[in-house]
Amino acid sequence: MISFQLFAVFLAAALLVAITPGPGIFYIAARTLAGGRSEGLASSVGLGLGGLVHVIAGAAGLSALVMASAEAFTLLKLAGGIYLVWLGFKTWREAGIPQPVEVRTSGARRALREGILVEALNPKTAAFFLAFIPQFVDPTADVAVQFVVFGLISVALNASVDLIVTIWAARARAGLIKRPSLIARSRQLSGAVMCGLGASLLLARRAG
Repeated sequence: MISFQLFAVFLAAALLVAITPGPGIFYIAARTLAGGRSEGLASSVGLGLGGLVHVIAGAAGLSALVMASAEAFTLLKLAGGIYLVWLGFKTWREAGIPQPVEVRTSGARRALREGILVEALNPKTAAFFLAFIPQFVDPTADVAVQFVVFGLISVALNASVDLIVTIWAARARAGLIKRPSLIARSRQLSGAVMCGLGASLLLARRAG
């Protein structure tokens, strides 16, 4: 059974990781600036669900197999990176196109699906869970259960921070809403950020 002291250290470390600006935070900010609060919230939930995929895969040992295989890591990295670049290019291309109400409504559902895929196809997330969580696992207890519990806590903390970022980005977007040219530029910037995140993922190297 994990000690209270070790659990407290885990919470502090997981919170520090959650609030440290990283790809997830920049992705959420970009999606919110591009599509508004509804898309930002849906993207936050999507990233959380995508993170759960890695938690379950890690507990089952699948992530370790992927990280141990150069071919599997490269395939997942290419899929995730290309998908992010495509989303960024699409956002940039559509930056100046007015969005009808029905498109905004369906955009949240699309953002949810895309958020899940973006996170689920990110091998760096798998690498993080495999490197971070085992440091706090008690090998004398059920390792898989502990991995899931710690993983769920990490995902919850990350999702909470993403929601706060969404609110801030939505407020910033609201200040620009009366200036269509600035909205278009913010959507172009969002597209560029997503392309940059995709490129960084494509350049990621497998540890070891």
